[in-house]
Amino acid sequence: MHHPIDPKIDCVFKALLGSESNRALLIHFLNAILGADLGVPIVWVDILNPYNDKEFLDDKLSIVDVKARDERGRLHQIEIQLLSYRDLPARILYTWADLYSSQLHSGEDYRSLQSTYAIWLLGEDLLADTADYVHDFRLRDAHGRCLLDHGGIWLLELNKFQTEQVQTERERWLKFFKDGERLDAAALPTWMQTAEMRQAMSTLKTFSEKDRAYHAYQARQNYLREQRSIQRHLDELRAEAEQAQAETTRAQAETARAQAEATREREAAERERATATLERAAREEERAEKEAALAEIERLKAQLHGRSHTE
Repeated sequence: MHHPIDPKIDCVFKALLGSESNRALLIHFLNAILGADLGVPIVWVDILNPYNDKEFLDDKLSIVDVKARDERGRLHQIEIQLLSYRDLPARILYTWADLYSSQLHSGEDYRSLQSTYAIWLLGEDLLADTADYVHDFRLRDAHGRCLLDHGGIWLLELNKFQTEQVQTERERWLKFFKDGERLDAAALPTWMQTAEMRQAMSTLKTFSEKDRAYHAYQARQNYLREQRSIQRHLDELRAEAEQAQAETTRAQAETARAQAEATREREAAERERATATLERAAREEERAEKEAALAEIERLKAQLHGRSHTE
């Protein structure tokens, strides 16, 4: 291989699982990831949006997921997502629901609906509260009761996958997508010595050795780097804005607390002044009453003294 090729780059990913020549790889991948949930293994798929060399070489391909229908009519969507962002869970759910609802055409009823499976390979962690790297989401209630067994959403977080000794075909595919860029086609490790993995490496080799294919790969890689840079810059701006908002909120809270404290102090001072005023008034009233009583006593004494002289 002349150049290292990352199988997670979207054009390579779609060539691996979405081209007609690699139909067997897609079947093997679906069986490896979904396993017992399928009931019986998939033996055939119709690729609904196959990979087209010219579209990628002309850099016009905007749909980079893989959609397929198997021999039982079940729908499958596989997508690679290198960058995690806030609205990604909503996007994942929406695309599953959109594919599921697209089955019904005019005149068809709900019995025509078939199971729909969405598989997402994630380059960055999405669920930070767990070390598990495989997650499957179904329509179940809090007690585990299934509303309708019509597929679900599988998330595979590659960063969390640390297995060195491959024991299952699922692990083989995950290790390939995580470590594929570092593999040497001329000296493949033991875990890559299967027909499917050799076919996958052949696809990577095509991107490495054909100039136009490699240029398309580089263009897509540069585009994704730019997107990651832009997203990280937006995340930094959002974090700064949230921090500024938090600081503003704290400042407003401090101001409100200070104002409330000032109000309490002012009200306390007003109560003290009112109390002092009432106490002064009470003292003045008491003094006035005493003075009036003394004056009355003096008046009465004067009357008595005058009456004694008359007698």
